[in-house]
Amino acid sequence: MVETTAWAAAETFALGAPDASDIPVHFIGSNSLQPSPLDAAQQAWLAAQNFSGSAKRSVLLPNAEGKVSAVAFGTGNGQQGEPSGPSELLAGLLGAGLPAGTYRIASELSQPDLAALAWALGSYSFSRYRSKGSNGARAKLRLAAEGAERIINTAEAVWLGRDLINTPASDMAPADLEAVARVLADRHGADISVVVGDDLLAKNFPLIHAVGRASPRPPRLIDMSWGPVGAPKITLVGKGISFDTGGLDIKPASAMLLMKKDMGGAATALTLAHMIMGQRLNCRLRVIIPTAENSVGGDAFRPGDILASRLGLSVEIGNTDAEGRLVLADALALADADEPDCIFVFATLTGAARSALGPDLPAFFTNDNDLAQTLPPLAASIGDPLWAMPLWEGYLRNLDSDIADINNVWESPFAGAITAALFLKRFVSKARRFAHFDLYGWRPAARPLGPKGGEPQTARAVMEHLRRELTS
Repeated sequence: MVETTAWAAAETFALGAPDASDIPVHFIGSNSLQPSPLDAAQQAWLAAQNFSGSAKRSVLLPNAEGKVSAVAFGTGNGQQGEPSGPSELLAGLLGAGLPAGTYRIASELSQPDLAALAWALGSYSFSRYRSKGSNGARAKLRLAAEGAERIINTAEAVWLGRDLINTPASDMAPADLEAVARVLADRHGADISVVVGDDLLAKNFPLIHAVGRASPRPPRLIDMSWGPVGAPKITLVGKGISFDTGGLDIKPASAMLLMKKDMGGAATALTLAHMIMGQRLNCRLRVIIPTAENSVGGDAFRPGDILASRLGLSVEIGNTDAEGRLVLADALALADADEPDCIFVFATLTGAARSALGPDLPAFFTNDNDLAQTLPPLAASIGDPLWAMPLWEGYLRNLDSDIADINNVWESPFAGAITAALFLKRFVSKARRFAHFDLYGWRPAARPLGPKGGEPQTARAVMEHLRRELTS
């Protein structure tokens, strides 16, 4: 059974016209208490609390009865969102930290919708496995019904992606990812088909089958389509490795601790798909998710094996722990055959990207120079940052094999993220635009936009790009 808190994201808001009982929240920048909408008693209270508008600090203002009458929230210099962006993004701290009640933003903000979204994103928690669960009481933000649909849909989508990544592999097998995809397909009226187990061989997905064949939980290829024929073709491909032991090139125990998140690319693709369908972008959307569990067993694929691919290229296995690019290769060959306008690939693919850019800043690779230049500042402006890295074809020679068409790894500590991206690009030739996002898929510590745990990084950034591109 699919369990998600995503649809509860709407409960972080109170829709409709402001009510007299709503508690006002005042966003106050550094040293900007004058002029102030607060009365003299409230200003004296803030002075007693040494409140100066510094970023992330909030103070509850009491009335004569000792109840909360207002909130003062510090926004610093106005550009202190975490990990990037304007201070409106800090509103996530309010959704998570204020007492239960209904609040309204009383300040004139340049981006009130971004603050409202941050409120919802910061309100997320994952309590599925806690015996006491959640008490249901929360701080709600007053939100006008007009324009609320997009904010709520975006919050739902991110909550869904977080739930999927946070769920342990015991409850998030390939079949569970399929179930989630079917829920979304049913919700939005999309078409969906799934190829499972040995049928992958019959349908010519040999790499997906090879990676998943050692697990008792069969691998599969999920293929979902939505939108009018004739609209721009947008194809999302998400890596869905439900758990990665490393295969016969087994990971050490410490490296397996977070491998439940190795389906973070699939979660991100589904997050973005929910936004695209829910906000009814004018496109022909296709979502392709190759999903498998990379297990150790007697039937596991081996280092040195030569495997066939859907495209017809033979692949030498230099390392079984580089399995994500294998399942993606078959999925990309399927996606590319349709000649889409765009293929966006999402994957928790390499440690090299993390070594280069850390956990907060996903790497992305594209053959579209305009996208490489415009997407990073757009992404940073909404607090979903990423960084363009080169698809430098000079490193493609490092994937040469003496006995096959291509090797799945370069046995070197250098440029691992680039060579992985080049491996994927080898299976795409017909799509007009290709972009690969190498994610961490995890927030290592609590931040204003959410708690420690799974995060479908880059989904909001790509959605904002597509929304602007497809509605211009």
